[in-house]
Amino acid sequence: MAFRERVLVFDFDGTVSLGHGPIRSYARFIAGGLPTAQAVDFLGRFEDNISATPSATTCPDGQPIDGYDLVRLLAAHYDVSASARSAAYLASRHQLATNAAPVTAPAGLADFLAEARPAAYLVLATNAPAIRIDEALAALGLTGAFDVVHTDVGKPAGFDPLLDSLLTRLPVGASSTNLASIGDVWENDLAPAYRRGATTALVGAHRPSPATPTYRAEHLHELYPALRGWLDSNSSTLPSTVLTTEKADQ
Repeated sequence: MAFRERVLVFDFDGTVSLGHGPIRSYARFIAGGLPTAQAVDFLGRFEDNISATPSATTCPDGQPIDGYDLVRLLAAHYDVSASARSAAYLASRHQLATNAAPVTAPAGLADFLAEARPAAYLVLATNAPAIRIDEALAALGLTGAFDVVHTDVGKPAGFDPLLDSLLTRLPVGASSTNLASIGDVWENDLAPAYRRGATTALVGAHRPSPATPTYRAEHLHELYPALRGWLDSNSSTLPSTVLTTEKADQ
């Protein structure tokens, strides 16, 4: 990729793939293993919380970092074992991008990726298994939009070796800011890149207190102007924090 001086790394669920459909599928499979009364109660709690901001959730065992973590925490409250949660999650991935677990793409993402590709090596990196990822990308209008897709990454710890490998793709002597990681969970998607001095872009309504992203917006399409500026920049350094929406100050 000698002609491409940047690397753009995108998370999948909650970043490239939007909507609560896959999370609701996961919750339904969890509920399927509970007695009827508990299943009804579990799903009621889930629906009460899934659309709430993290600070407003009433999850009994801590604050979830995303919708999947919400299901995990609620399931633990009902004594669902780790193996049962894993089985439910894997079962839900077989419904990904079907009518049972619909997904949508961020506005204008396909066009943005096509615009960015001449300048940046485009990477999709997800903790999700490879189950129906190709089908989901097709449903999102993103078939072939990424140069490489990495599944089962094991973020955050598993992200470290992948990021180190991607940094070697940068031109000799290039700043690590020439790699940008974009995601909705600071701890998983961005903190490992931040520790390497890379550019970070946080999407979503929630900004945890430790988060210090380079760019932030509630919606990915709101970041396109900032990312275009980053792609066009000849500077080896960038501001440590550039907040792109009013939400960032809240």
